[in-house]
This record gives sequence, structure tokens and C-alpha cells, in this order.
Amino acid sequence: MVSTNYAPEHTGIGPYATQLAEHWAARGADTHVLAGMPHYPSWQLDPAYTGRWRARESRGGVTVHRRRHTVPAKQTALRRALFEASLLAHQLAAPPRMPRPHAVVAQMPSLAGAVVAARIAARHRVPFLPVVQDLMGAAAAQSGISGGVRAAAVAARAERYALSRAALVGVIHDSFRPRVEAMGVDPARIRLVPNWSHVARPSGSRSETRARLGWAPDRQVVLHSGNMGLKQGLEVLVDAARLDPGVDFVLMGDGNQRAALQERAREVPNLHFLPPAETADFPDVLAAADVLAVTQRASVLDMSVPSKLTSYFAAGRPVVASVAAEGGTADEVRRSGAGVLVPPEDPAALLSTLKELAADPAEADRLGARGPAYVDEHLSAAAGLGRLDDLLDEALAHEGAARA
Repeated sequence: MVSTNYAPEHTGIGPYATQLAEHWAARGADTHVLAGMPHYPSWQLDPAYTGRWRARESRGGVTVHRRRHTVPAKQTALRRALFEASLLAHQLAAPPRMPRPHAVVAQMPSLAGAVVAARIAARHRVPFLPVVQDLMGAAAAQSGISGGVRAAAVAARAERYALSRAALVGVIHDSFRPRVEAMGVDPARIRLVPNWSHVARPSGSRSETRARLGWAPDRQVVLHSGNMGLKQGLEVLVDAARLDPGVDFVLMGDGNQRAALQERAREVPNLHFLPPAETADFPDVLAAADVLAVTQRASVLDMSVPSKLTSYFAAGRPVVASVAAEGGTADEVRRSGAGVLVPPEDPAALLSTLKELAADPAEADRLGARGPAYVDEHLSAAAGLGRLDDLLDEALAHEGAARA
């Protein structure tokens, strides 16, 4: 597997790549991962890897090969291009030393990772299987990144190069299908492989967790957990907090926009920042909130479905989604029945919905209860990993038949 993001990164794509690789290793496969250096979501190099250009380590039965790359603290199209170029150059120059693989899997949106994985698969004449978690070309165009329009065209060409060489293409949401097909992929080669809920269920007392965090029992707490980047459009939460000091907003996590958000919220006393929660504590922190918020810029449509949703649903609290109604994120919230949609970048509309939930605890509890049920029905780890097993088995079966 080629995945820029991997453990010890604990948010975003990293946990899915890690659990998948460890799952295959547990089944007896000699599993190797070509990864970057840990840096996400803070976009700062993990201090444990300072000064290391290459690393080989064993994690959960998986052999992980790491290659150094730039880590841009501020996101612009040029800096993101340098990030991808440094990954591509180093991974092509120093591919992992390992036995001949039976298949090569890539976790996209990493353009470098997809190109490198396609090249490794071609060299060994084995199936190449990209799993599309995000689409970088669409992201560059929709996220608001500086220079994004020009970057989108370059990224789309790299994605087309990689996807055109795939035996099968996995997509985590149906909303990605049209763009993947537009890149020349035969619809018959696309498989739906949704992500799963990779966190444990809450186990602690909500009241005790709230008291430990300093959250008053008589105040509504709205929590956003995860990456603080451009596409999230978290300014809507800052502005909603400014409109009503009676509601507490908490931004938990890290990202390249955290400093700008802190500056914007400097005179907003009811908005608080927390570092990422420890893995063991994370489910209880989510469950302690009254509402879990997911936000995206209005321009974000079909390039991303936030991985945080699988964790939110497992927490059993209502989700309020400030996202475009026609996008994949909105589709997933509607499908779950566990949340409410509000127009993106509209703090007044967001605040109005929050007040309605606060005034109707029974409805908030009903929405929250749908989340774990949806996880059990559709987002279990066994189901998610099983779909990726099927993807791999199908590709290997086709390869075997072709060789025969």
C-alpha cells in the first residue's frame, strides 16, 4: 500500500490506511506500506522523526517504509505542489525493498502516492488498486486554496494518469463516481468501498467528562473535531459564536488554519480551542457534547466526504452539517438520519438550528440515537474491511484468469 498518511497519525485517512494494512497482515499477508513522515493534522513534522530521511519500522505486523518530504505549514497551491513533488521524487528514487507484491493499493488523494503506486504495480506487472478518499483536482478548485484553479488542472492530469492504470477503482462515496468516470474510468471498474467507524463507542459518564473538560451542564456545547483547514470553512462557527454568547463552541484538533481561526476568535469568549483528544478519550469527548458540527465551504461539493462523520455517528449525538445540500457530505447525513442540514457559510441559520435542538431535547436524542444504529447497519469495521477484501480478491482473481 502507498499512503502518505499512516499511524501514528490518528485523524483523516491515516487510521483507515493503518487498520486496512494491519487487517491484511493479520490475515497472514506480508504487508508493506510506503508512507510519508507523520505530520497530519498539525502540518508539522512529528518530533520523533526529526532529521530522518528514510525509516523502516514494524507496526502491527506491517512493515512501514517512510520517505522524507516537505511539510508546508501554510497551504497554497505552490507549497502543496512542492509537498507532492518531494514525495514523488523521494519515493521514486528510493522505492521500498521488499519481495514482489501480488497487488499494489494506493490511498488517494495523494497524487504522488497514486503515481508511485501505479509505477510500482506496472514494474511488477500486478494489479493496481486506488482507493479514492478525496479528489485532489476537485479539492484544489473547490477549497479556496491560493492558486487553486491552476493547480486543479495539474492535479486532475495526475489523477487521470493513475486512475487510467487501475485494475479496479474503489470510491468511498457514490458522489465520486461521476468525476472518476469523467477521467476515463469504465463505470464497470468502479466499486463502492465506504469507510467505516474506526473508533470505539463511548464508555464514560457524559456528566463526568463534561465536568473534566469544564463544560457547564446548563450550557449547550457545540463541538467540531478534526482538521482545521481551508475546505472546512470553520469561520462559520466563530461567527455563530459571536452572534450568541449563550452557546459554547469548541474546536478540537489542529490544522493549518488554526492560528487564523484563533485570531478571528480573539474576542469571542464562548469559543474555545482544544488539542486533539487522546485516542482512548476521543469517543467520550465526542459524546459529551450536545451537538457535533461538520462544516464545509459552500464551494465544496463532490471532492470530499469528511472522515469525521463515521466517528460522529458512533458518538450518539446529533450532527449539524453546515454544507452544500447537493454535496456528498449532505447525502451521507441525510442517509444516516442522524443530523440536520443547514446552508453553508450562514452563521445565523446554523445558530437557529442549534437553538431548535436545544429547545427540543427529545428530537436531539432521537437524532443522536440514529448515529450508532447507522454505524451498526452500514459502517461497521467488519463490513468496511470486508468490502476492501472483496476489491482485492476480485482484482487478484481477474489477474489469475488473465495469466491462465
